[in-house]
Amino acid sequence: MLDSERIKTAYKYAEEKHKNQYRIGSEPYFTHPEAVANILKEKGYGTDYIITALFHDLLEDTDASEKMIENIGGKDVLEAVKILTKKEGYIMSDYVSAIRNNPIAFAVKGADRLHNLRSAFVTSTDFRKKYIKETIDWYMDFCPEIPAAVKALSDTIE
Repeated sequence: MLDSERIKTAYKYAEEKHKNQYRIGSEPYFTHPEAVANILKEKGYGTDYIITALFHDLLEDTDASEKMIENIGGKDVLEAVKILTKKEGYIMSDYVSAIRNNPIAFAVKGADRLHNLRSAFVTSTDFRKKYIKETIDWYMDFCPEIPAAVKALSDTIE
């Protein structure tokens, strides 16, 4: 069962922290974590997964604190968000391995990658090529819809 009050609080916090940020293509940035959360909700994932989706880019892209993330989401959410946060000088194999070992981080990363693949058609050809290669190398099994999304994005490259 979903804890709607916790999700509402998380939604407002993430929306506020991403205010005045924009994605490539000029959409408000918050549309991305919101879409990732909706993918997980549609798949039947619970509250901690949805909150982690809303928070997954906070440490990397905003001034949000670990303390606030834990206060709103709890220890499991904070742990997953920290795992999903790329630190300077990170090693991809270690990053992906840590995600694979945390069920919340794994589900959120799959939905995150899926949404990014579905919306990457507005990016440069070079970015799309790099993103497709990275997905094939590391993330194909994170979500059943990813292979089709890779194909669809590949079809946009001449």
